[in-house]
Amino acid sequence: MNLLIVAVAPVFIIILYVYFKDKYEKEPKRLLVYNFLLGAFISIIITTILYYGFDIVLPLPDDTSVFQQFIKAFFVVGLTEEFSKYVIVRYFSQRNSAFNEPFDGIVYAVMVSMGFAATENIFYVLEGGYQTALVRAFTAVPAHATFGILMGYYMGKAKFSNNRIGLNLSGLLLAIFFHGAYDFFLFIEFIPGIWIGAFISLFIGIVLSRKAIKIHQTNSHFNI
Repeated sequence: MNLLIVAVAPVFIIILYVYFKDKYEKEPKRLLVYNFLLGAFISIIITTILYYGFDIVLPLPDDTSVFQQFIKAFFVVGLTEEFSKYVIVRYFSQRNSAFNEPFDGIVYAVMVSMGFAATENIFYVLEGGYQTALVRAFTAVPAHATFGILMGYYMGKAKFSNNRIGLNLSGLLLAIFFHGAYDFFLFIEFIPGIWIGAFISLFIGIVLSRKAIKIHQTNSHFNI
């Protein structure tokens, strides 16, 4: 039970952080829970199905190379996981009438992402213990949050734009890029010291995420 609490604690800290950053018009709590649960279960299911599909269509050899790890990071992992979150935000969250300002894109994308991160983190922490929980609390979990914020920033803009398709896809592609970059530098561990690139990409993602939050806060039409 203690491991379970440790696994989900960073997830809920991030959720509370984003929730309180939504200063002007809070989202319905029930809808937030729905998005979290969809991320925790449906998004995981979609990802698993896509993983199996990639394994059939694009099987990677057992031997490792930089190119193979690039494909794995950006397409097998980054694309499948972020697409599974995107589908929920695009076809469930974005269509809801409560999604009534651009900042809501960040809120709902983070809820879906944190649902996904919670399920993923539980599996990793139950297997790896407290040390894994500590490491992931400052790496993988906030990384998923930044992917969600960056995706949600553009999907929030898309809801109120004539260029909805372009902005939605921009959010998806940006999330895939940062997810892929983060994983890529971790996957090529056979190159000494290259892992530092993952932390640089995470740092850049956090900086951009804070900027995205501030922009949508400032431009909210509820900020009067």
